[in-house]
Amino acid sequence: MAETTHGITTGAVARRLGVSPTTVRSWDQRYGIGPAVRADGRHRRWSPADVAMLEEMCRLTASGVPPAEAARAAKRRPDTVAPAPVPAGGAPQRAGPGGGLPLGDVRQEARGLARAAVRLDGPAMEELLQEVLAQYGLVTAWEEVMVPTLHAVGRKWESSGDRYVEVEHLLSWHVSTALRRAAVTGPASASPAAPVVLACVPAEQHTLPLEALTAGLAEQGLPTRMFGAAVPAEALDAAVRRSGPAAVALWSQARSTADHALARHVARTAFGVRGARTAPLVVLAGPGWLGRRPADGMIRPTGLREALDAIGRLYGERAGHTGG
Repeated sequence: MAETTHGITTGAVARRLGVSPTTVRSWDQRYGIGPAVRADGRHRRWSPADVAMLEEMCRLTASGVPPAEAARAAKRRPDTVAPAPVPAGGAPQRAGPGGGLPLGDVRQEARGLARAAVRLDGPAMEELLQEVLAQYGLVTAWEEVMVPTLHAVGRKWESSGDRYVEVEHLLSWHVSTALRRAAVTGPASASPAAPVVLACVPAEQHTLPLEALTAGLAEQGLPTRMFGAAVPAEALDAAVRRSGPAAVALWSQARSTADHALARHVARTAFGVRGARTAPLVVLAGPGWLGRRPADGMIRPTGLREALDAIGRLYGERAGHTGG
């Protein structure tokens, strides 16, 4: 109840709006876009009317209005349309605009990320992505914040000609950065276990879903070898033979790029000593593989969580066989 009575902190309002706390403080210092009342005379506490003023500032700057002019207009905005107060505890909110992007019913953090993307506010995107990864974990952050925002930007791009290309590129770069950082900071695997090879099929350029899978595997402490976009068939074959992976995840975004013959070849690639030769589990990842039933030695998970669970079980089974 204290949040609704005394207002919310700068950090909380920054998360709501999808900007960095530094940006909120800068607007206060430069343009007077600050709370009407400060707790103890020093600490900023933002009332619903204050938050409404900041939301108007975000809307105007996202539409291209210079910050100083946007601040003047936001301060003239009537208080009667102030938003509902933010509840305590960080519960996900599902209200508020998303920078003009077609988001639908999503977490408030996705709307904040969308607004930051439309403003081309890199620092705000970086900070928000770090926060959602820390608060919700990789799978929820990917499925409920990153993916809806990426899809919304993509739909806006497709419906707006050449507009929003810069928004999509900057957002993708920051999402990729956050995922790679998560992969690097995941628990290191000291075991000599066979790795998971991850690659896009030839002619496939979409790497973000594989980067999310790489980060999720690293979070579980499993070794990975990520080869990225459009891996030629010969290079993939060499990578599989040289690394002897437990699993190979092949990403295909569209049916036009799905290479079923290549997937079958990988699934039949055996390695190891005579009498104990093994072949990798092939993980058909992405919507491009839909329409055909997976062959022997292959699985087709429906999403990131299912892929992580299946690969995790595979390592558990192999560890059990080794221990026996």
